[in-house]
Amino acid sequence: MSKTSWTKIKEILDGKKTDKTANLRGWIHRTRSSGNIVFIVIRDVTGIMQATVKKGNLPDNEFEDAKKTLIESSVELKGLVKKDKRAPGGYELQITNFQVIHFAEPFPIVKDQSPEFLLDQRHLWLRSQKLTSIFKIRSTVVGTIHKFFRENGYYEFDAPVLQPNQCEGGSTLFEVKYYDNKTYLSQSWQLYAEAAVFALEKIYNMGPTFRAEKSKTSRHLSEFWMAEMEAAWMDLHDVTKVAKEEIRFILKEVLKYNKHDLGILGQDIKKLEKIMKSEFPTITYTKALEILKEKENLDVEWGKDLRTIEENKLMDHFDTPVVVTNYPVEIMAFYKPKDPKDPKTALCFDMLAPGGYGELIGGSQRGLDIKDMTKRLEAMGENVENYKWYFDLRRFGSVPHSGYGLGVERVVAWICGIDNIKDAIPFPRTILRFRP
Repeated sequence: MSKTSWTKIKEILDGKKTDKTANLRGWIHRTRSSGNIVFIVIRDVTGIMQATVKKGNLPDNEFEDAKKTLIESSVELKGLVKKDKRAPGGYELQITNFQVIHFAEPFPIVKDQSPEFLLDQRHLWLRSQKLTSIFKIRSTVVGTIHKFFRENGYYEFDAPVLQPNQCEGGSTLFEVKYYDNKTYLSQSWQLYAEAAVFALEKIYNMGPTFRAEKSKTSRHLSEFWMAEMEAAWMDLHDVTKVAKEEIRFILKEVLKYNKHDLGILGQDIKKLEKIMKSEFPTITYTKALEILKEKENLDVEWGKDLRTIEENKLMDHFDTPVVVTNYPVEIMAFYKPKDPKDPKTALCFDMLAPGGYGELIGGSQRGLDIKDMTKRLEAMGENVENYKWYFDLRRFGSVPHSGYGLGVERVVAWICGIDNIKDAIPFPRTILRFRP
């Protein structure tokens, strides 16, 4: 059957093959036999459908193979497509030819197994309908990010993964032996991106990011993917506008290409459509504390960062993502400048998602004051000499510029409505897990 014209399951479920012969290849998703009939659910990348094997409709040896094939056996089938309201998707394949490509061994994954067991078996659990749908959506999200920036005049720019400088705090660095020296895995492409905007002006990147955070929450990964942008001539207002447009564009594309997958995940498509068409509000950190005080009776001391519980309580009062600006400068990274209108705050922002998904995007206008950044690095115990090259960017034709990073897994988890960010990446890496 190697030269056969193959049909995808979706073509059948879309009604394009009714009462016609079709050739399918895929894997057995479910199987049971009863006397002279075998009921099979077959899957391929486009979906699942029922197939029936009746003794007498095909050679005896093929019928016997059908009876003994186990879940995840790979098969090639030929049969007649018939409507059947009782079957998944409303169609059934009445098989006339059954070829086993590989007889699978007993599959180790059955119903009601623990999340940790499923993570141990991740290489096999990727085949589940849930994860298949999530990673289809993830593919759309990643492709859309490239599309968004390229259509808006940005150049893709790659920065090194091995970096000598910290960007987001030294306590979360992964140290790497580098010949006779040591270096670190990237926390962000940002410092290198700031060098590039003086040549390319508008740039973006998609790449792996590493944070050695000793956190065991459902929202943290030690290795994740971040989509970042940086642009010359942009201030804080400009960059938050880009962030809002990007999220709406991502939602638009996912709703265009992945409605079926969203349905499998039980997502409310109308709710996502409403968010996509909405304007996202912008509030200050100070306003956020006022909302928490007035509506949740949570008295957060000004100057403290918002914890997960406080972000979730805040977002209970919004139906769309919200941009929160002007966090206290004392808790911000060294490159986030003071707001001249309110010097105790920084020209920075986070975009928070409703539904308990926390920060999707974090960014800022970039500092231009070498003395201020030097002082802040020294207060952190950093060797300022390591940033000499970075300060050169302020010495030779510096201009206002801004940028942000979008957590791909955070966005995927939010759109898919999944409980744990570990399911938004194929093979999660956390403080407790680095295999398989």
